[in-house]
Amino acid sequence: MSTTIVHLVRHGEVHNPGQILYGRLPEYHLSSRGRSQAARTAAAFTGHDVTYLAASPLTRAQETAEPFAEVTGLQVETDEDLIESWNHYEGLRTKGWRSQLWNPIRWQLMTNPNLPSWGEPYEEILARMRDAIARARAQAEGHEAILVSHQLPIVIVQRAVREMRLPHSPLDRQCDLASVSSLIFQDDTLTEIKYSEPAKDL
Repeated sequence: MSTTIVHLVRHGEVHNPGQILYGRLPEYHLSSRGRSQAARTAAAFTGHDVTYLAASPLTRAQETAEPFAEVTGLQVETDEDLIESWNHYEGLRTKGWRSQLWNPIRWQLMTNPNLPSWGEPYEEILARMRDAIARARAQAEGHEAILVSHQLPIVIVQRAVREMRLPHSPLDRQCDLASVSSLIFQDDTLTEIKYSEPAKDL
């Protein structure tokens, strides 16, 4: 029996003083803390049998992947399926009392949270993440793979694996910055998911 592990890594903290929902917007870089988080989590893979490394095309994911490339000696492959979910509210301030979501003009997009109606459907996120995971598992069969992605796509995979409903409250997510969600496969069967936060103290 062959064991393959696919690690889903969330990117580190982003420099975002304006508290903008950046989504797929370009050129959102890691903060200094985010780079430290990425380095800490990458260091946790020292000595691991990692043979495949891929990341979302967005800047913050590519920058998070850099220390993983140093630790593993692998080139970072860019996988479009690992990208953040798209959202109609990209570019808006969405936190605090100054949130632009308080404007009633935005409410028309909140009609169906089960899809969700304001962004990429959960089922579509899951489908493309499954494709990325399948490719990684094939590339790293019998070894380990690391995929650097984003919170919502990783959470959707977690919930699907645990047979939970995909619609959920953001308050219910277990996917901190630079965290690792590890999918353990025995041959073609997913047998376990483990969660860890190597950079929790930063």
